[in-house]
Amino acid sequence: MLMPPAPDLIQIAQCRSEMRLTQFTDYALRLLIYVATHDKRLVTIEETASAYGISRNHLMKVANHLTREGYLKSVRGRSGGLALGRPAAEIGLGAVVRGTEPDFAVVECFSEDGRCRITPSCRLKGVLNGALNAFMAEMDRHSLADLVVDPAAFGVEKRHA
Repeated sequence: MLMPPAPDLIQIAQCRSEMRLTQFTDYALRLLIYVATHDKRLVTIEETASAYGISRNHLMKVANHLTREGYLKSVRGRSGGLALGRPAAEIGLGAVVRGTEPDFAVVECFSEDGRCRITPSCRLKGVLNGALNAFMAEMDRHSLADLVVDPAAFGVEKRHA
């Protein structure tokens, strides 16, 4: 049985381009950007949560994970906070994304328990896998250093301790 030709990928992208990263990964990247931008001092969870208008509790979980992975170092105490655990140029975005995303099952057939009936003959998985590989290859080309800007440039006021 012949399968119909694959749909035009440009049409698919124009209809709806919505490959999403989890909120955890989003917050991880934001936290790393904020800490790297303020590299001359320690940054607090409260300050970062306030700057971005995001949940302190969620950000705390993200910070714990990034600290365990060595991307951040934590200084305890009254004047404590967070700093980069290694130079920004050594923190690859692809590695951060791989370490914070639970999986990359963008469609059901990517998961081990996928139940889609057309999986054996479907071409979509190959197309999406290629897109995912291209996305990760682009992420691998960049480090955190590529994202560091003056705080005013991305709408976050510079705060002083």
